[in-house]
Amino acid sequence: MTAVEMTRFRVPAERADTLLAARPAMLRDFQDDRAGFLEARLIRVSDDEWLDIVFWASSEDFAESRRRGANRPGIQAFFSLIDAVISVEEGTTTDLGQS
Repeated sequence: MTAVEMTRFRVPAERADTLLAARPAMLRDFQDDRAGFLEARLIRVSDDEWLDIVFWASSEDFAESRRRGANRPGIQAFFSLIDAVISVEEGTTTDLGQS
């Protein structure tokens, strides 16, 4: 099974372009530094709310990523734009990559 991290957060609308510009560096840092990172999808829910859906090879990989926090410059830059984390949830899926 694949672990799924779902993080809803708030970023003011006027910083949306900056958030999107910071995203590629954050994803590169995740690829380089996070074992089990598979992919991520960023969804804009409203003008100032976002949902980040991240797929991990295991729940343990997700937990280790949380432990590491913003330990790389690209991750720090992205996280610094977030005004508030609304929620963080974890689930699992068995259908990643299937139609």
